[in-house]
Amino acid sequence: MLNSTTEMKDLWTYLASTDKPVVMYGMGNGADKIIDVLDRYGVTVSDFFASDGFVRGHSFHGKRVLSFSEVKEKYQDFIILLSFGTCRSEVLDIIYSLDRNFELYAPDVPVAGEELFNFEFFAEHKNELERARDLLADERSKEIFDCVINYRLTGKIGFLRSAVTAKSEVFEDILEVGKCRNYVDAGAYTGDTIRELYSFGAHPDRVTALEPDPKTFKKLAKYAEEDPKVIPVNAGAWSKDTELLFNVEGNRNSGVSEKGTAVRMVALDSIESAHGADYIKYDVEGSEREALLGTREIISRSSPALMVALYHRSRDIYDLVQLVHEIDPGYKLYVRRFEYIPDWDLNLIAVK
Repeated sequence: MLNSTTEMKDLWTYLASTDKPVVMYGMGNGADKIIDVLDRYGVTVSDFFASDGFVRGHSFHGKRVLSFSEVKEKYQDFIILLSFGTCRSEVLDIIYSLDRNFELYAPDVPVAGEELFNFEFFAEHKNELERARDLLADERSKEIFDCVINYRLTGKIGFLRSAVTAKSEVFEDILEVGKCRNYVDAGAYTGDTIRELYSFGAHPDRVTALEPDPKTFKKLAKYAEEDPKVIPVNAGAWSKDTELLFNVEGNRNSGVSEKGTAVRMVALDSIESAHGADYIKYDVEGSEREALLGTREIISRSSPALMVALYHRSRDIYDLVQLVHEIDPGYKLYVRRFEYIPDWDLNLIAVK
């Protein structure tokens, strides 16, 4: 059973019921997404602030961005909403300090899709969540699964701090990437995740690296010139070979969209170099379900180890766990999360 979630107050409901002023730490796309949800709950952001050394007199949503010193002078008691993501240790230290000394929340809003992981969503999908949890191979996976759900409902980052895994445990102990000979990187970005794999002892003979964003692909292709093992593919992973509209940002916010630039999408099963893969990573900005469906043949033939991002869509945490189990019930399924705020870098690890 999921632990204690029904005893906790939904963050959005709490924010709608309190009289305390709400101030937002950070600006940009993340802040816009949170504001959209707050509007639905009738909650107004009183002010925006940045770290004291980063205030430049600019405005956001019609309000001058304050320093945190100004926020403390202006308000006696207030709620801080964190509106950006980070894994940088020096920034995490600042956030953890704010969390110790003030009332701070990091609202969970989906990277892709419109479904919000609130109590209504939790209640509607509780049985599916339970089924996915029961498929997990060890108690640590279940602990992390529970912590992430508790975090998503409450916005309390203490749950995230209890659900951190060292990357060495995943890459060296569970995935054993040192044995990897044919690696497929779906969502290779600029090649950074390939370099990271090397740092944990991987020395594959071949790396098939997919990146659909044409701007980012140029950097990946340049990296491939330096590493002849890398086969760069300017396409996104999907359930079939097709063309889709893509929000081209040249960064990690790029993804399949209702408008944008037409890009090539492929099933991994249709890429010759991907066959015989012994390890596949999927981090495709909300297209993980389709990418897995496009890899059924490879999975059935060679049972590669899989690492699948679970954080882009609200339903990924149960839907993708069940999907991998349906494709091949022989996998052992683990959930691990690297340190990040919000709950990004949450992954499903599937190994035979």
